[in-house]
Amino acid sequence: MTVAGWRHPTALVDRGARVGAGTKIWHFGHVMAGAWIGPRCVLGQNVFVGSKVRIGAGCRIQNNVSIYDGVVLEDEVFVGPSAVFTNVRTPRAAVDRRAELARTLVGRGATIGANATIVCGATIGPYAFVGAGAVVTSDVAPHAVMTGVPARRTGWICRCGATRGSAKEIARCDCDALGRRGAGQR
Repeated sequence: MTVAGWRHPTALVDRGARVGAGTKIWHFGHVMAGAWIGPRCVLGQNVFVGSKVRIGAGCRIQNNVSIYDGVVLEDEVFVGPSAVFTNVRTPRAAVDRRAELARTLVGRGATIGANATIVCGATIGPYAFVGAGAVVTSDVAPHAVMTGVPARRTGWICRCGATRGSAKEIARCDCDALGRRGAGQR
C-alpha cells in the first residue's frame, strides 16, 4: 500500500490503494484496494472510492460522495457534497452486472455541484460546470454549464468560473486580467 497523504484515524485505506503526497482523507472515508488517488487531493467525510477508480491531482471531493468503479476524475475536479455517480445502466439486485460497468470520465477542472447525479457512460468535458441537483444523462461539452433534470446546457463558463455568453468567448478568457487564477495555474 502506498499512502503518502494524511488520513483521519477513522478513515480506512485498504492495502493496495495508492494515495498521492499531500492528499487528505477525512472522517469515515474508505478507499478500496486498487484505487489510485493523485497528490494534493481532499476527500471529505464519508467519501467512498472504488477499487477501479482513478482520481487525478488536486481534486476536491466533498462529503458523502461515492465514486464507484469505472469513474475517472482528471486533475483539479471539484465534486460537491452528496453528488452521485452510477456505474451500471440497468442495475438489478438479483443480476450480477459487474462485467457491464460503464466508464464515466470527468475532464480536468470540471465542477460537479451538490446533489448532482452523473449517469454512467457520460463524459464531462474539461472545465464544464454541472449545477446543483442536475442529472447528467449524456456527454457534456467542455466549458458548458449544465442545469436541470435532465441536464441541459444553459450557458458557458471559463476555466476560472466566470460565465460567458458563448463558446467563442471562452477562448478570450480574461481570468488573469480579473485577478482570478484558473485551474492548473499556480
